[in-house]
Amino acid sequence: MTPFRAAVTRVRRALAASALVTAVAAAALVAPATVSTRLAEPAGAAVYSSCTLSRCADARTARSGWSAKSFPTSRGWYSWSGGQCNFAGGQFYNREGQLPTNATYYEYDVYPRACNAARDAYRIVVNRSTGATWFSPDHYANFYRL
Repeated sequence: MTPFRAAVTRVRRALAASALVTAVAAAALVAPATVSTRLAEPAGAAVYSSCTLSRCADARTARSGWSAKSFPTSRGWYSWSGGQCNFAGGQFYNREGQLPTNATYYEYDVYPRACNAARDAYRIVVNRSTGATWFSPDHYANFYRL
């Protein structure tokens, strides 16, 4: 076999391997949604009546900052102290019913950052009518009442 044919063969094998890996990854991502006819189970978030985590103080500080901005209801970036920005996520729909029902909630990021930067998992959820606030350090897997 000539060096050229050997190189072509290696490239074809590499492309075939890449296509196989892509197909397996795509099947892993899509298959559960197309195979399962069962409805997804509701998230099993735990809701705690108080917050004693180390980051609860940060969540309270964020709540104070958002309160000073009158808890905006529009989704978007808001200027924050220190030349940074923080993100208000708009309405939180409480679809899993983890928080008390018959209320309207809004979500806000806890930690400011550069405008348009990637967001992290730390949120506060506020009932603007009552002021009740929950901290979620893990993007709504658990809620801690502030």
